[in-house]
Amino acid sequence: MVFFGVVVALAAFATYTRTIMTAEKTTMAFGWRVYGLGVIAVGLACLAFGDFDPGQPVPENFPARSALAYAAGAFMVAAAAAVEWRRTAAWGAAALTVYYALFVVTLMNGRLLLTDYAVFVTSENIAMQLAIAAGGLIVYATTARIDAALAARLTRLGRLAFGVCSLVFGGAHFVYMNFTAPLVPKWLPPTQAFWGYATGVGFVVAGVAILTGVQARLAAILVTAMLASFGLLANGPILLANHSIHMNWTESAVNLAVTGAAWVVADSLGLRGKEGIRDRKV
Repeated sequence: MVFFGVVVALAAFATYTRTIMTAEKTTMAFGWRVYGLGVIAVGLACLAFGDFDPGQPVPENFPARSALAYAAGAFMVAAAAAVEWRRTAAWGAAALTVYYALFVVTLMNGRLLLTDYAVFVTSENIAMQLAIAAGGLIVYATTARIDAALAARLTRLGRLAFGVCSLVFGGAHFVYMNFTAPLVPKWLPPTQAFWGYATGVGFVVAGVAILTGVQARLAAILVTAMLASFGLLANGPILLANHSIHMNWTESAVNLAVTGAAWVVADSLGLRGKEGIRDRKV
């Protein structure tokens, strides 16, 4: 299900990049709906396995852990489904932003920074969850009936957060190249290591571009395409090979949600008005 969702998202993205949209809010809807689909997939995986997304660490001995996992899954599905409907998009996005920023990033993962701060994968996991929170914040800012100046500030904050996450994603490729390279299909020339390093550089460059505003929209579009390709070429085959493992489902689902968040960033950089200011050109 998640794999086919990524295929649909990538196909829609290809169409989007070739088409000039006449209504900017319609353009924005593409990104936020892929984002919503990804979070729905995360929630469904939690419900199917009765467990939290591994990126939302809850101690095994935590009271009523299974019940909380089901509750979290149901919440994510409901809030993300609200994002899919324009009239409730702002409410759903606000709920997801609070959940991911406060509960997931701060409470669930914050304690790990104190104990596992030297382990880079901790930062990578937090960046994944923060990227989803950033996507939710931008969707809220661009759909809620709030002051234009406040919407612009929230949108910029979401972009900056995603830019930092992109830098972390790139660093993870270099730190864990022994895990990154094998995920690249062997048939893809020239080598697996080449694409491991190339995508790492791509994330870092994109992060700098988004943070500085220089060719930021182009960088966000390319990051979106790159993340979608991961779903097709890396997560998809792993999921199809063994669909009984919870982590395989959640990794595919989280990848789709982060792809949607990147798409939301790209869309926000193409909007005029209260949603934000276009990026600078070099």
